[in-house]
Amino acid sequence: MNMRFLLASVAAFSLAACQQAGESPAATAQDTAVASAPAAEPLPEGDRVLLWGDTHVHSRNSVDAFATGLASADIDSAYRFARGIPVVFPKTGQRVQIDRPLDFLVMSDHAENLGISPRIEAGDPGVVDTVLGARFARILAEQGGEAFTTAMMGFDQAEKDRAGYFAEFLTDENRQVSWDSQVAAAERHNIPGTFTAMIGWEWSSTPNTRNLHRIVMTDVDGDVARQFLPFSYYQSDRPEDLWSFFEETHARTGADFVAMPHNSNLSDGLMFGLQDSDGNPFTAAYADRRSHWEPVVEVSQYKGTSETHPVLSPNDEFANFELRNMLLSGQPTEAKQGSYVRTAYLLGLAEEARIGRNPFQFGQIGASDSHTGFSSVREDNFLGKMAEDFLPAERVGPDVIRANFPNAQMSAGGLAGVWADRNDRNSIFAAFRRKEVYATTGPRMRVRVFAGYGFAADDVTRGDFADRGYRMGVPMGGTLAPSDGRAPRLMIQAAMDPEAANLDRVQVVKGWLAADGTMKEKVFNVAWSGNRRLRADGSLPAVGNTVDLSTARYSNSIGAPELTTVWTDPEFDPAERAFYYVRVLQIPTPRQHVFDALAMGIALDTFDMPPTIQERAWSSPVWYRP
Repeated sequence: MNMRFLLASVAAFSLAACQQAGESPAATAQDTAVASAPAAEPLPEGDRVLLWGDTHVHSRNSVDAFATGLASADIDSAYRFARGIPVVFPKTGQRVQIDRPLDFLVMSDHAENLGISPRIEAGDPGVVDTVLGARFARILAEQGGEAFTTAMMGFDQAEKDRAGYFAEFLTDENRQVSWDSQVAAAERHNIPGTFTAMIGWEWSSTPNTRNLHRIVMTDVDGDVARQFLPFSYYQSDRPEDLWSFFEETHARTGADFVAMPHNSNLSDGLMFGLQDSDGNPFTAAYADRRSHWEPVVEVSQYKGTSETHPVLSPNDEFANFELRNMLLSGQPTEAKQGSYVRTAYLLGLAEEARIGRNPFQFGQIGASDSHTGFSSVREDNFLGKMAEDFLPAERVGPDVIRANFPNAQMSAGGLAGVWADRNDRNSIFAAFRRKEVYATTGPRMRVRVFAGYGFAADDVTRGDFADRGYRMGVPMGGTLAPSDGRAPRLMIQAAMDPEAANLDRVQVVKGWLAADGTMKEKVFNVAWSGNRRLRADGSLPAVGNTVDLSTARYSNSIGAPELTTVWTDPEFDPAERAFYYVRVLQIPTPRQHVFDALAMGIALDTFDMPPTIQERAWSSPVWYRP
């Protein structure tokens, strides 16, 4: 076991936590109780730092978050929570605090009617003096939040007519007020080197309740961000028009953008379908444009995992993980290729063979999609997706609150791991652009992947591991060119989250386009804990399960704190296009609903959900191009 690497990992996590505690000179008096941080140590030569962040958090400035009993946090509380500062949970009045500060955050409030709900509540004349604003103010005062939300979200309006319905709110002047407030909050909490507040929003296109949402993130500071207004689906529900907005705004202001699709599992096959919005097959120009503006997708969050599905990957024993096969309306759907990331990667290879460009050459991240304002990703302290059913009695038992997204059905995740040059807006944005990012379901597992042809078996434990990886290969998110027919070698390091569970195994997921044009996939077990041996079919016995369901506790008496390997593809064909990504699994731990059930004295066999979960991480792929 490479204890040097494990101890370095633990030290890095501890240093990051200490660094997060620092405050800028402009911190408020209330914030100054948090200790100042020591100066960050310089990075080793040729290396990058691992940063943790959530790109998908909503405050009460989003109409659906505002609606949950008026309990969701304001944007400043959301930032303060992410920075590690204690805050008050409006639902209960209790003090809550993240277990470890994040390094960066994107407050991704919906662009549609951004900030309008709190402004109505506050009696802002710019809103309530309109005919529609006055009507909504009366509904809020007389009928409460649920009726207000139904009206504010325009559920009684035809989807194409909502922009006209809300026209009084959508003047540039009104939108500028709300956007300036979002930007100002990001500027207040941005502390380069310690905590980065990336400026962004959510574009919420939902044709016929099919989810085509994108989180948008920009690299600029407040001065530039105030020169544009966030593009909403009231302006267009076509992704191509969103990209046009990026192009026009970049040309005018210099701002750069990335759009991150999420919950493709709720898209009914549309997210990664093989036609543009006009129903035309992809062209090379379309593929280039899409892959430029959408270099990363969100593979895991509260509303389910979008990696793959047992119907699509029947030979993957871990494909049945936190699935939610339905539309945003709650209507069930079938598993379709265009709904899942792994099949999108395969379709991308086929499209590249057809048109010479890959429209789906994207990396993977996790995020929460929290609508409480709080990035809550621990199963043992899950604050919920929506605040409406936060309390145990509201989630489970006879008095459960009816909700479109019941918290009991969610798992607490996820996060984005980012290998960046430093903790600031430009460096984080650049890491997303080059796809040197990865997803976890919440635990902060340290995962590193390089692909090349000349790695030796002991390179994975060398002190200059990263330097050799960058010099002799490509990191996750990169593309390998051919090398005299040699098979790619993946150099992989995975270390446990020091405050979570041991690791079960490391897998490599390979997809390739066979000579006859068929799309194929295979999962390889490449490193694992204990003395288990691979079976003849390449499968591996289960790691075991130490979870005590009577107490919701587990033991790290199984698994390993670290797994490393240099793996060579044993079935490589230099003529075939391929991708490789790494999946890391923890040992089983209690799922979040178990804690509530035990607290309420409710039998676990009454739930149609597994009581344990194997948390995991997914690297961005490396692509091989003949």
